Amino acid sequence: MIRVDISKCTGCKRCEAVCAFFRTGKINNRLARIKVMNLYEIGIDGPVVCNQCNERYCMCCPDDALIIGSLSQVIISPTLCTLCAACEEACPIGAIEIFDDLVYVCDLCGGRPKCVEACTEGAITYETEAEDYPSLAFFKQQTDKMNPSQKRHFYIKRQGSEVRKKWRKGYA
Repeated sequence: MIRVDISKCTGCKRCEAVCAFFRTGKINNRLARIKVMNLYEIGIDGPVVCNQCNERYCMCCPDDALIIGSLSQVIISPTLCTLCAACEEACPIGAIEIFDDLVYVCDLCGGRPKCVEACTEGAITYETEAEDYPSLAFFKQQTDKMNPSQKRHFYIKRQGSEVRKKWRKGYA
C-alpha cells in the first residue's frame, strides 16, 4: 500500500506528472491517479491516493466492475464499468474520480508505483506487505455529500491540521 507523510510533501506535484505520463503519455494532473492538494490557507500540501482502506467502500459497484488485485489494489474493468459513479461517490477521500469517461484510481503500477519513485522528499512510500490498512469511517461520515475534489480537500485539511499541531509543539 502507498503511505503518505504530508509533513514531508512540498506540493511539487511531481508524483501527479509522473503518474499521468506513465499511464497516458501526457502530463495532465486530471489524468493522474494521485492528486496533490495545495492548501494555502493552512500552509499544507499533500497527495491523495487510494489507501486500500479496511472498508473498501468502492466495492459497492452495482456492475461488479471493480475487483481487488493481488497487491490489494483496486482494479476496474473498463468493459463492465457503466460509469454509474457509485465508486466515485462511495470513496470518502476522493481517491476515485471519473474524468473524460474513464474511472481513475491508483492500481499501484503493477507493484512499482511511479509516484513513489518520483517523490524526492520521501513523502510517498510503498509497503508491499502492509498489515494495517487504514479505516476511513470517520471521513465517510464527514464527506458523504461532497464531490471528489471537496473530499480530497477535507482529507488533507484534517491531516494537515494534525501536522501543524505537531510543528507548533516543536517550536514551543
